[in-house]
Amino acid sequence: MGAWKQDGAAGAANDDAVNRASGATKRRRTKIRGLLALAACLPLGVVGFAPAGAQDTAGGTTNVQISTEGRQVYEEICQACHMADAKGGGGAGAAIPALAGNPKLADKDYAITLLLKGRGGMPWFTEILTPEQMAAVVNYVRGHFNDYHDIVTVADVKRVATGPAPKRDCLNACGQ
Repeated sequence: MGAWKQDGAAGAANDDAVNRASGATKRRRTKIRGLLALAACLPLGVVGFAPAGAQDTAGGTTNVQISTEGRQVYEEICQACHMADAKGGGGAGAAIPALAGNPKLADKDYAITLLLKGRGGMPWFTEILTPEQMAAVVNYVRGHFNDYHDIVTVADVKRVATGPAPKRDCLNACGQ
């Protein structure tokens, strides 16, 4: 009977170790899921603008300034789903919308709202990206893959984050 008590104590210690390891595994999985979700989202941010030309066609450039931070966020997070060319993707039951040539991104608040609130299979990024990163990635996507030159600022991101939910005419703006 004394041996059983020892085994019971060892078993309880073993259960504690398993529970601690299980919690760490769950936290790691949650972080990985968050990063994958972030990869699906639009990049944001305005900080760290460095003059660089966005390439429109082979050999051609525009005068839009591209944020190095916006590019980095896009490459590390968004491009996993939206692809390097921002033309989206499909397959396996999921259609990822194209960001390149997307007329919905003409409305900078639309892009900001997607990052703040998510939509469909795209998660929100408020717990992963700072307002600066959000502004930078939106500027990168709108300037590099599109021809939208009005700059998104951190103030824009904060305004949309604290303002009322946008009201959209679903006949024109709610389609995928």
